[in-house]
Amino acid sequence: MSDNNELGILARRKIEAEIIKPIYAILVREIGKARAQAVIGEAIENAAIEAGKAFARQEPNGADIQSFVALQYLWEKDNALEVTVLDADDQQYNYNVNRCRYAEMYHEMGLGEIGHLLSCARDDKFIVGYAPDVELTRTTTIMQGGKCCDFRYRVQKDKS
Repeated sequence: MSDNNELGILARRKIEAEIIKPIYAILVREIGKARAQAVIGEAIENAAIEAGKAFARQEPNGADIQSFVALQYLWEKDNALEVTVLDADDQQYNYNVNRCRYAEMYHEMGLGEIGHLLSCARDDKFIVGYAPDVELTRTTTIMQGGKCCDFRYRVQKDKS
């Protein structure tokens, strides 16, 4: 997954959002906003887990927090995120997103009310599929009105 000509995640999310937008509108009309959001949310979360698994299968030495850090350029491509990295080692990866073009894009597309489902909700599910021993904690997002997104990835201690 290191091809610099590869489509960045921001460009992928825009294409997906253009497809999801009319589907979401019909779902809202047919089953109501709350149910439509639940359906979209479940589908996106399941897709994120599967995407994580697909990325993990491409890691020749296995997926872990360090290989995950090496993939971050895909999410940052096209100046999609302005990030301040706080810590990055073999046990943790902590950073703040100070500007999020994903959030800006969803708002511009009229999808602000489900932007958290289309983007933010993927993050903890992706890592479940990619490296199940890594856990994401996040308390705030720009998409939902925060000043930043606080990503805190940690390798979980062996629970056995």
